[in-house]
Amino acid sequence: MRKGTHMIGVRPRRHYGRLAVWLMLAVILPAAGLAWGAGQLEYDADPIRYTTTPANDPIARLQQQMAQGRVKLKFDSQHGYLLSVLQQLKIPTSSQMLVFSKTSFQHDLISPETPRALYFNAQTYIGWVQGGSVLEVATVDPQLGAVFYVLPQVESGSPKFVRQTYECLQCHDSGMAGNVPGLMMRSVYPDRTGRPLLTQGTYVTTDQSPLRERWGGWYVTGKHGNQAHMGNMVARSETAPEETNWGSGGNVTDLKRLVDASPYLMKTSDIVALMVSEHQTHTQDLITRANYETRRAMKYQQDLNKELGRPADAEWESVRSRIQSVGEPLLQALLFSGEAPLTEPITGTSGYAEQFSVLGPHDRQGRTLYALDLRHRLFRYPCSYLIYSEAFDGLPAPMKDYLYRRLLEVLNGKDRTPPFAHLTDPDRQAILEILQQTKPDFAAWQAKQAPALLVLTGRGHLHPLCLPS
Repeated sequence: MRKGTHMIGVRPRRHYGRLAVWLMLAVILPAAGLAWGAGQLEYDADPIRYTTTPANDPIARLQQQMAQGRVKLKFDSQHGYLLSVLQQLKIPTSSQMLVFSKTSFQHDLISPETPRALYFNAQTYIGWVQGGSVLEVATVDPQLGAVFYVLPQVESGSPKFVRQTYECLQCHDSGMAGNVPGLMMRSVYPDRTGRPLLTQGTYVTTDQSPLRERWGGWYVTGKHGNQAHMGNMVARSETAPEETNWGSGGNVTDLKRLVDASPYLMKTSDIVALMVSEHQTHTQDLITRANYETRRAMKYQQDLNKELGRPADAEWESVRSRIQSVGEPLLQALLFSGEAPLTEPITGTSGYAEQFSVLGPHDRQGRTLYALDLRHRLFRYPCSYLIYSEAFDGLPAPMKDYLYRRLLEVLNGKDRTPPFAHLTDPDRQAILEILQQTKPDFAAWQAKQAPALLVLTGRGHLHPLCLPS
């Protein structure tokens, strides 16, 4: 780094010491892998069977296409298979985020001078390290949650993604990821080499985290006014990192004075991409947790009914309570409950915001849940686009039923409790209309509940809305 510069259920912003945000996408130190057996992982038992169930995720499907000869990855001398993989998975290069903390198993190659590049879309995350032996891959399977792979960076006529399990789960199966195979973003105090000063503590970061606690160990490009963050900085002192002026690395639109970005696909580490990924990783973990716990609860109910000679579909209050206990945190995450407000506008530098905002299905008025706000909050309509994801669609029926019932209670104004007080009446009406027109199974679920439902008008009054049968 040049003179004069410095350098991801579970409660959001769970505090692990005094700190704040690094994304752990990588395979974590395979050479130091613990001698875990499949029987020692709770989710290797029925009904999850994480390590023995064949994955059905974007990487598994891409590998199948490659094996059938329908897709051939291209290799180049500078980035290996990176660009070809991004193109096949439709991951935009504008999503590039540069992390210089040594938080990958390829940590020896990572420093403030040679940060790791991360790229992502709604399902998959790709990590690239200069001179690295593999691409690091994390993706989301609808039933398994986060699944991890590496792709050797050696030119081959038949490249192959290799699934990782226990090595990655040493970090990716923890309270920070909701005790499921998951993803996380965190912030650290990095020293001048990029080594995280973990004894000083960290925060897990979500959309609820104040900006002042985000992006320690990351490069950040973008404008954000007087809102301070920890990016673009290193600790001046290993024993007293709080003495560093962590907010002085803000509003950087050009990385030239910080790092040579020419080896990377982009010369940016976009602030909007960072913010979207923080919401996404946390919410994806909650979806996985809701899936796991509902399937476990239903198996428990099934086994209990069989043991007691009760009808197979007999319901137990304890099972409904278990579903609620994981469904409610997910509902709140989907509706951005507790989101940290923005006090000044956010502007990215890579074009990511403009590309992201036009994604996804649009309703008849042209509205989409992908639309960004970036003035007062992250999204224009505070309901997560992950409601369209394969992982959400793959939730067990009892969980989907719970979430849709609660969504309707919130969006029609029946539930105005504190977790949802941030939703204005126009917000509720817009989200409900968007979902009705762009989420067919939600509309179908509503139609089965009653021939007509009450929704909010623009003035906060209720009127009946006739739904298609």
